[in-house]
Amino acid sequence: MPLITLGLSGSLNHDPSAALFIDGKLVAAVEEERFLRDKHAKGKMPIESTRFCLEYAGIKPEQIDIVAVPYAEIDLSTPARWHYAKRYWYAPDRALDALFNGNRRYHRYVGYVKEMCETVGIDWSKIQFKPVEHHLAHASSAYHLSGFKEKTAIMGIDGKGEYATTFFGYGEKGKIHKIKEFYDPDSLGGVYGALTEFLGFEMLDGEFKVMGMAPYGDPDKYDFSRLITLEEKADGLDFRVNTDLINVIGMRRYKDVNGKGYYFSRKLIDWLGPKRQGDEIDDPYIDYAASIQKLFEDVSLKLMDYYLGDIIKETGKIAFAGGSALNVKLNQKIVARDDVQELFVQPAASDAGTAIGAASYAIAERGIELEKMEHVFLGPEFSNEECIAACEKYHIDYKQEVKFEQISDVPKQIAQILADGNPVSWFQGRMEFGPRALGGRSILGCPSIEGVADRINEQIKFRERWRPFCPSMLDTVAPVMLKTDHPAPFMTFTFEVNEGWAERVPEVVHEDGTARAHTVKEHINPRYYALIKEVEVLTGNGVVLNTSLNRRGEPVVCTPEDALIMFYGSDLQYLIMQDILVTK
Repeated sequence: MPLITLGLSGSLNHDPSAALFIDGKLVAAVEEERFLRDKHAKGKMPIESTRFCLEYAGIKPEQIDIVAVPYAEIDLSTPARWHYAKRYWYAPDRALDALFNGNRRYHRYVGYVKEMCETVGIDWSKIQFKPVEHHLAHASSAYHLSGFKEKTAIMGIDGKGEYATTFFGYGEKGKIHKIKEFYDPDSLGGVYGALTEFLGFEMLDGEFKVMGMAPYGDPDKYDFSRLITLEEKADGLDFRVNTDLINVIGMRRYKDVNGKGYYFSRKLIDWLGPKRQGDEIDDPYIDYAASIQKLFEDVSLKLMDYYLGDIIKETGKIAFAGGSALNVKLNQKIVARDDVQELFVQPAASDAGTAIGAASYAIAERGIELEKMEHVFLGPEFSNEECIAACEKYHIDYKQEVKFEQISDVPKQIAQILADGNPVSWFQGRMEFGPRALGGRSILGCPSIEGVADRINEQIKFRERWRPFCPSMLDTVAPVMLKTDHPAPFMTFTFEVNEGWAERVPEVVHEDGTARAHTVKEHINPRYYALIKEVEVLTGNGVVLNTSLNRRGEPVVCTPEDALIMFYGSDLQYLIMQDILVTK
């Protein structure tokens, strides 16, 4: 009998998801926000995600062998809870709670998982429950699905898990070994998050916006080194966050006039000036964005070199996960190192991906080899008939004329619409897992037509005008367009573009001459590949502009109904759902 493992995320009160493995094969994975239409689905458990995974795979609840979660008990004999208590001395209630009740949140979470399992029909008494430390789950999601056979350096950076914030280790022969962990409040992800809040954005999403701002600023105009101290000690290279300024709790938090508390203190305001308001790019905030990006890169690379440098030099392989692994500019710097042969970034690197990580860790413990993750098309898919039914229902429910037709040659006809200068909503096949649209739920444009990116930003996405769009390109084009031959299947890296390409496809080349590339292979996504091939025939460039199919502040669309609501709530003129073309 095959081993059936269900991984669940959501232990940190956001980004719940479910992932289902049959032996070492990942067959389904989806985020709860997509079903609930509530971005990050804070405070929810992945009930609908679990139901989908079981239904898609044809698995009955009683067939589940293991339920794995990315949250574990942290023993008082380890340094984690003591470090937390010592560093948060100024909030004695929190410090003492960490020492005396440090696993209270874990036990509460296990209760939620048990209740959820009973809701979907999983008999708690008949499954193995496997809690996995949060950063081990991140590490497993990258290492065990990387396909690397060699000894592999592993790095994990995020806000925090139970207590750990940063992980350095290695994987060898299917086993993960810790080298070094850092603990809250000493968190690189936390530092970036605190400045994200100061720059006027929300944590969990705004970090991408800070990355988008950074190339417009001067990183040397302001010295942010006071935020982090690096010091070599007897037990290795240590870093400490300045908790007078950031990563603060309790009374140290800065509060606005509405009483909302932030992850930075009043002293940061005294130093840098008022918190940024609104969407405009104003001095000095673009320079602040550039400075925090530079500090984040510098400290991350120094720690990586210290703890993983010898392993990287030995084999050239590194696996990276945690929310900060989605910082594509840091990833560009890692790939550019002479000793790095290949960097694998888990495409769902943030906490949603820990459902994959917890499950894969439990599977690897049993000696089962996990398949390499080659795509993220792991969610629901819909037939032409279901898309037509959704159009007819939308007409009735919203009293809105829905003009649609079934077309015979989707790639050719849609490529012509794109080449004529029109953005298109592209709803095809299984929905992607993770934050990146990779040709399943995308808004597409022709990147050689001036103004397409601004049009999508202003009229469709309703997001900041300076955020870059990404190119999806044929695998035959990538070696010509990019100054690298590094794999780029998941849009997790930026690369410099070769001379002439910024003029050929200006809508997908950022201010600093880079592009967050997505290389498309025909055997992974044949219809998307065929579309880009037709665009190449019409324009000479095998590249399309690609951004996620959603409006600002909303999750990526999941169902045909979601796509229609988004379509009619925007200025889009074309929506293609499978073979069904909807037009205004």
